[in-house]
Amino acid sequence: MADEIPRRALKVTDPRALRAYAHPLRMRLIGLLRGEGPMTATQAAARLDDNVPNCSFHLRQLAKYGFAERVPGADARERPWRATTQYTSWDDDSDDPAMREATDQINSVMVGIYLQRAQDYLAIRADEPAEWRAAAGFGDALLHVTATELREVTEQIDALLARYDERLADPTKRPPGSRPVTIVQMALPRGVVPPPETAAGDGS
Repeated sequence: MADEIPRRALKVTDPRALRAYAHPLRMRLIGLLRGEGPMTATQAAARLDDNVPNCSFHLRQLAKYGFAERVPGADARERPWRATTQYTSWDDDSDDPAMREATDQINSVMVGIYLQRAQDYLAIRADEPAEWRAAAGFGDALLHVTATELREVTEQIDALLARYDERLADPTKRPPGSRPVTIVQMALPRGVVPPPETAAGDGS
């Protein structure tokens, strides 16, 4: 069907494309298309409390770099947009200075978006049913792991979340009472590992 989002992930390797994606409104637009399905720029503007020309411009920019595309609509007046893939990924370990700069930029934008979502939730949390207040919330954990172990942890988390992937594209798979929930994942190493020659405390 035209409104189904392909299940594959888009791996971005071009720093220009990554910088184009690293825009708060563009990331919100893609999130909206992935979460709610195809919609026109007019519908997206209403959902995001923005104006139509602005959303139209940014949707075209997303399409230019392969993040969004047009699909047939109910009539010929305005064709809706859809996300081309359900996920976007990129490598944070590139040796290319341009790619490192682009990943820093997009990660910074993501932190700002997630912070705003957290603040929006806190603003309405008191109105949530008790069962949802108990299920949702904030937390963290401190681990002492190697880089390999940390990658294993994140892969296990990804595998757990992937169990719910089919519900993204197929609303019939969603159980009664389910709601969209944002799970934010951040693995932030603390401090700097000392070089071997100073780790033993040689007094230098």
